[in-house]
Amino acid sequence: MNYDKKTVRDIDVTGKKILLRCDFNVPHDKKTGVIHDDTRIVSTLPTIRYLLEQGAAVILLSHMGRPHGEWQQEMSLFSARDHLERLLGRPVPLTQDVLGPDTKAKCAALQPGELLLVENLRFRIEEEKNDPDFAKELASLADLFVFDAFGAAHRAHASTAGVAEYLPSVAGLLVEKELAFLGKALDDPKRPLVAILGGAKVADKIGVINSLLHKADTIIIGGGMSYTFQVAQGGRIGASLLDEDHIVYAREMIAKAQELGVKLLLPVDNVATAEFSAEAEGQVVPSMSIPVGLMGMDIGPETVKLFTQAIQGAATVFWNGPMGVFEFPNFAAGTNAVAKALAQQKEAVTIVGGGDSVSAIEKTGYGQNISHVSTGGGAALEFLEGLELPAIACLADRGETP
Repeated sequence: MNYDKKTVRDIDVTGKKILLRCDFNVPHDKKTGVIHDDTRIVSTLPTIRYLLEQGAAVILLSHMGRPHGEWQQEMSLFSARDHLERLLGRPVPLTQDVLGPDTKAKCAALQPGELLLVENLRFRIEEEKNDPDFAKELASLADLFVFDAFGAAHRAHASTAGVAEYLPSVAGLLVEKELAFLGKALDDPKRPLVAILGGAKVADKIGVINSLLHKADTIIIGGGMSYTFQVAQGGRIGASLLDEDHIVYAREMIAKAQELGVKLLLPVDNVATAEFSAEAEGQVVPSMSIPVGLMGMDIGPETVKLFTQAIQGAATVFWNGPMGVFEFPNFAAGTNAVAKALAQQKEAVTIVGGGDSVSAIEKTGYGQNISHVSTGGGAALEFLEGLELPAIACLADRGETP
């Protein structure tokens, strides 16, 4: 897939109506509407401001949750709208329907320099089905389509890939940045390239590991998925998380790393407890011989040293997935140590991609010291696998007429 896509800066948007696909699917309190993490909203502000400053009329599109075509008030975009108003310091009208009379009337009346937000697109089942009639109707609201929702780039939905069939389509500034950092990390990284993978299941990272074995110099594996790799080497992991269906795969990946000359680093010690509880007191045990009845909850101090040393020698670092149950303060030390090590790599290109990793880096306060914090979870992983992202593939390549 060609990553060199045209952006809003490559086309004339003055006086045009723009469909701007954002990703306002952010964690929030369903009763009060309070936003818990506004990373995705903040990340799209440069594109919104650019379009408004250039005299475009901006129609914001987004989804929230998975209502599967049913109107559910707790998944309304009112919370995102309220937060966006505070960030922009100006009113943002929210339509009362999705492609109904209210949406069509407000879009028709929209003037250059104005913006509005269309209600949750997934209140219409046609959105996730990428219904061509729905996509065509969306496209009829505007003159141009700008895609800036990297977190939804791996979904071929009506508002991500569908509308591109009917409108000239380019990338927003957030997507431009995502492609620049992730594309560079994949195709021409500063070396050594160190990839850190965590999270619960090996199954979730199969494609990523396969791809990175041919790109990275060192792969670090922590979190719940590491216990399956320990078993693959003959280790005993007590009551720790085990992905039994992928033990053979883990063994094959260890052998493949050796064959390709890639360092594959696994924990040497873990913090383990007898119960999955925030109040539990952990004890440090060897990773290859966790006692019966104990479960690993975090990487141990020797593993922190091992992983930190590898990070300190890197020129490019990509991190996806926590090192333990970081939601519990007693077991966040490993994840926090990795975040700190990345933040201290002032000369390296550091990229944090996906859900829990982003939450972890923001919790530690190190986010501002990271080169790029990706807004895409599944999209970032599929990008790293080398898979084509439908909502990116449909955008105009630089050098062609959009």
